[in-house]
Amino acid sequence: MTFTSHQRQALAWTVLAVAAFGLLWLLSPVLAPFILAAVLAYALAPAVGALARRRVPRVLAVAIVELLLILVVTVALLLVIPILSKELPLLKQQIPLMAAALNEHVVPWLQSHGLNASLDAASIKAFVLKYLDANVEDWIATGLSSARIGGSFLLAIIGNLVLLPVVLFYLLYDWERLLAQGWQLVPPRMRSSAGSFLKECDLMLGQYLRGQILVMLLLAIYYSAALGLAGFQLALPIGVFTGLAVFIPYLGFGTGLVLALLAAVLQFGDLYGLLAVAGVYGLGQLIESFVLTPRLVGERIGLSPLMVIFALLAFGHLFGFVGVLIALPVSALGVVAARRLRDAYLKSPLYQG
Repeated sequence: MTFTSHQRQALAWTVLAVAAFGLLWLLSPVLAPFILAAVLAYALAPAVGALARRRVPRVLAVAIVELLLILVVTVALLLVIPILSKELPLLKQQIPLMAAALNEHVVPWLQSHGLNASLDAASIKAFVLKYLDANVEDWIATGLSSARIGGSFLLAIIGNLVLLPVVLFYLLYDWERLLAQGWQLVPPRMRSSAGSFLKECDLMLGQYLRGQILVMLLLAIYYSAALGLAGFQLALPIGVFTGLAVFIPYLGFGTGLVLALLAAVLQFGDLYGLLAVAGVYGLGQLIESFVLTPRLVGERIGLSPLMVIFALLAFGHLFGFVGVLIALPVSALGVVAARRLRDAYLKSPLYQG
């Protein structure tokens, strides 16, 4: 069987693509900080370029942008501290009482329906006092022991946290040169189609990132104000955390919801708190899904909710937590490629017969 020149080229590109994907899959355990740094560099490169055009030395521009990013991430993480510092003492007091109430009211109802269940309030109280009175070092040791992981896992986390800002700095500093070198690798005959493809990808990702930032800010304002009006003492940290965490689809919203439910149970201790959380977060999800995301993001990524869940699971399996972060932006690029492949297929002799 003989192949035409176009078939040989297609076969060569297919082999290269499969080899590249296989290499990425094999190296996925060590690629996480580099992939995340590349995504951050793409998002932050315009800010560095804007400072450089104002005659700020590029190394100083990169340092300013990266320090601002670290500050924003640190502030977001510190929002959880007042939640934990206020709720953990309350949790230590309320869990034994809740267990006793469940044992008094719920367990008899379950037993009347043939379900034998009981809660040992004394054991639950001892467990709570043991672990909630422990210090941070004891929590870390217990977590590592229960997960059956050792110091190598902790060293890997610390290593990635140290490596990420270093890789990001060099990527931002050499961003324009790296783009130029990558463009030189594109065959001249393909630069026209490749340029239009990359331009479409850049427009889609730019709109996605800008829209997502606006969605995060507006939701942070909404959740903080709504929880404050409902009487929550921790409305500001929980609301801001929930709004900023929505950039992780489903996981961020779920984490904020769990924190709000915990705050409702500990502060109010009755049905009002749960109903308030249900109303605030239910309305917030409707606003995000039917107003903010369609208008600000424009649904340009073109993925159905089912495909979003699949993308999150697939990228999370391949690249871990970093894969969850990059799932939707990378899937948006896949949508652009799929559209082009579909158009090429509809114009091909294979389809037209």
